[in-house]
Amino acid sequence: MKKDCFSSRIGYVLAAAGSAVGLGNIWRFPYLTAKYGGGIFLMTYLLLVLTFGYSLLVAENCIGRMTGKGPIGAFRDLCAGKDSFLGSVRIGGWLNSIAPIIIVPYYCVIGGWVTKYFVAMLTTPISAFHRDATVLVDGALKDASTYYFTNFITSTWEPILYFCIFAAILILVVGMGVEKGIERFNKILMPLLVLMCIGICIYCCFLPNAGEGFRYYFYPDSSKFGYMTVVAAMGQLFFSLSIAMGIMITYGSYMRQEDNLVGNVNQVEIFDTGVAFLAGMMIIPAVVSFGGKEAAESAGPGLVFCTMPKVFASFSGGRIIAIIFFLLVLFAAATSAISLLETNVQTLGQELKLSRKRAIVLGFVEIIVVGFVTILGYSLLSNVHPLAFIERYKGMDILDTLDFLANNIIMPLGAILTTILVTAVIGLERFCKEVDPTGTQWKRRSIFQFCMCIVVIPCLLIVLLNSIGILK
Repeated sequence: MKKDCFSSRIGYVLAAAGSAVGLGNIWRFPYLTAKYGGGIFLMTYLLLVLTFGYSLLVAENCIGRMTGKGPIGAFRDLCAGKDSFLGSVRIGGWLNSIAPIIIVPYYCVIGGWVTKYFVAMLTTPISAFHRDATVLVDGALKDASTYYFTNFITSTWEPILYFCIFAAILILVVGMGVEKGIERFNKILMPLLVLMCIGICIYCCFLPNAGEGFRYYFYPDSSKFGYMTVVAAMGQLFFSLSIAMGIMITYGSYMRQEDNLVGNVNQVEIFDTGVAFLAGMMIIPAVVSFGGKEAAESAGPGLVFCTMPKVFASFSGGRIIAIIFFLLVLFAAATSAISLLETNVQTLGQELKLSRKRAIVLGFVEIIVVGFVTILGYSLLSNVHPLAFIERYKGMDILDTLDFLANNIIMPLGAILTTILVTAVIGLERFCKEVDPTGTQWKRRSIFQFCMCIVVIPCLLIVLLNSIGILK
């Protein structure tokens, strides 16, 4: 398969930032911040971004640029000729490739949900989602907003329709190639996404009790700080920075040799973290204004689809803001999903010696098959619980199972092997010269070396052990 490249530095930065800025920033980051103490979670997350996250971001991009290959090919080439132990690190390439293969179908399912809600905000009266709106179901009154979401995902054909619409967008963009498709798409969408974030933040400043919401968001509540605050922040980094899923290795392989890798990574880091903080500013004050601190703390994973429609329905001009908000979420979901699919396409093309067109077709088939099964996990296959043989996970549906396997098991293991690849297989001195050949542009080199040797693997082991229930 012909090697493609980004045409410019800004093309890489916006594409990589588009990958990093996804549902993890818009949906997951705000509710974790509310749950784990507002400002204390923000400080913990920022510290980890600047150390743990930054180190893996540099490592993956440099591995991609060094080899010009996807995860499997990159690990294989760098481990060639090593002894049995170091040679076995090449398994990390497979783990980094398996993660996006698992993630992209169910990500498209959620992308279909976002697409549905964007359409609903355009066509359905916003009053239908008001906090006081109820529906009569089997003789009992139920919250209208929650019922709307539950009724949608448990139906059969409507989720499939919106899933197919979202997946078709991905295929169209990826099919146009790296420069004409992915780069151009992100150059348009990412600036619009930031502008919409800022616009909604300004709107939130004028809501009733907005000041209380902003104080709740920024004030560091140390009483909620604990071991799980750090674990949650580390887990969020995988979502936010698109690390340990092969994406940054793939995008790094598209980076031009003359580009400043350190500067590129710094800009992606700033862009992604800035959008995450903006997402919290546009969501948490609005939720607190709507229902107080309790509403923010209890929103949880249902924040976007159940809570936010009620928030918008409660304020003046809410319909317009709701349309903009779900368009923003749709943009974020699309840019991340495109990077996941592109990683799969590059891996399939390089490893199976396929043309780009055939690799895209194969990737699309995988999305459709696994995506349909995931959708049916809420209706016809609702009694299927793949991990039912493990007591702790016996209630997980198909989507939650795929998410757990990818994000809680495969990605931490892949990141551990990436760290070993850099420190033991390549060697830190050689690796640092690849990152900055002149030795003058990399101001955080000592932080990178310290983190890769001391910090990253213990942190990843904590995440992994917590995920499988050994640490609680």
